[in-house]
Amino acid sequence: MRNIYYAICFLLVAGCKVNKTVNPHIAIQTQYGDIELELYPKQAPKTVAAFLGYIDSGFYFNSNFYRVLNLENQPTNAPKTELIQGGIWKTNHTKAIQIPGIPHESTQETGIRHTDGVISLARLAPGTASTEFFICVGKQSGLDYGGENVADRQGYAAFGKVVKGLDIIQKIYRHNENDQYFTPAVPIYNIVRL
Repeated sequence: MRNIYYAICFLLVAGCKVNKTVNPHIAIQTQYGDIELELYPKQAPKTVAAFLGYIDSGFYFNSNFYRVLNLENQPTNAPKTELIQGGIWKTNHTKAIQIPGIPHESTQETGIRHTDGVISLARLAPGTASTEFFICVGKQSGLDYGGENVADRQGYAAFGKVVKGLDIIQKIYRHNENDQYFTPAVPIYNIVRL
């Protein structure tokens, strides 16, 4: 009888799904496939909370990747950056400009550096970032706090990293472009929580 009890307990425990990570995961659903990212709310709480709020509000439904920076489409006398940028700027501009900026969480504060596959928020001045984001292609130290690619040296707010789909990032990165803009833009069907 005791053996049956232990067997049932074992099956119950084995059948329970254990969440191995406390960090939220999201999927960016594109025409090339899904990109899965892990977000880091402990390091970048304000940025992650805002981004998840945009996802939960459905902002990214039928949005797109619209911009690319590669080694060929930037001035020769400027520091180079490689990334793909997306959001609602092109598909819902009115909504994009109405959303208040998120307090800036620099890489100096978070410890999240702009390495290959890191997601970060696009911005003008610190505290103006909202729905627009980019994903790094390769290591982009110039986007970190103190980096040479940002005039104010405050860097950008990195808040997560691709865990599946770097090959999809490369496909998007190589998509046709003209003067830093994809032609046509690459559809993002939606961004969802996993």
